Amino acid sequence: MRATTGSPRARALSAALRDARVSRDVGLRELARRVGISHTLVSQWEQGHRLPKTEDVAAVLTGLGVNAEERERIVELARHAGDSDWLTVGHLGASQRLAGVMECERTAVRITEWLPWMIPGLLQTSDYAREIIGPDESRLTLRLARRDVLTRREPVEFHAVIGEPGLRETVGSPGVMAHQLKTLQDSPSNVTVQVVPIGRGWHPGIVGPFILYEFPDSPPIVHIEPYRSSAFVYNERDVSDYQSAADMLRKEVAMSPDDSARLIADVITEWETTE
Repeated sequence: MRATTGSPRARALSAALRDARVSRDVGLRELARRVGISHTLVSQWEQGHRLPKTEDVAAVLTGLGVNAEERERIVELARHAGDSDWLTVGHLGASQRLAGVMECERTAVRITEWLPWMIPGLLQTSDYAREIIGPDESRLTLRLARRDVLTRREPVEFHAVIGEPGLRETVGSPGVMAHQLKTLQDSPSNVTVQVVPIGRGWHPGIVGPFILYEFPDSPPIVHIEPYRSSAFVYNERDVSDYQSAADMLRKEVAMSPDDSARLIADVITEWETTE
């Protein structure tokens, strides 16, 4: 077993193997029988506790009868599962990125997201998300389903740091914005919302948005998403810099949660009076 089960690609790989099996309604024992290995080992691969070799992954995919495109996507993850940082681009990269993001969301105990100009995806209402995603209902359904990590039996602790432009920029209509901000007000107790007001001057967040995932038994991962590309950062020194930036945003740059709540209430009133 390689000591890289917590890397971004390794997490995406475990999720891809699990989804490939579950989507075909194949049980763990049945898959193990087809491939000729222990069902316990398959479970460890799917849960990210052990990292399979590339040839093991190929055997599993053959046992599941996946198509050529899906096979290449998952085998490519396996080939580079031990790599530290990860840049994805294009259509294939988008599907791999989403697998990585969702596995990070599923396994994290704490998520800190800094987003200067929008509402974070895990806090978006359906109307707000639809304006961003467009008419693709399957993508919208998936986006909304991801919010379950905030309300499950052991929910993730989510710290959202939002730039004031994210409260004021029109997405959809004033009604959509008012409803979105009211939903922020009603966030569960495991969600903390802080706002960075306009005019704060230079701070690390000006460089761009990022998401910091922290896990109970492995090092943190940072996710950065420029337009039509994505990067996962796992290098210890780089991640440490992002952790420092997140701390500075929360403790020195952003308004307190209470002051942020008051500003959000004021902006809601402004949106309601413009309808």
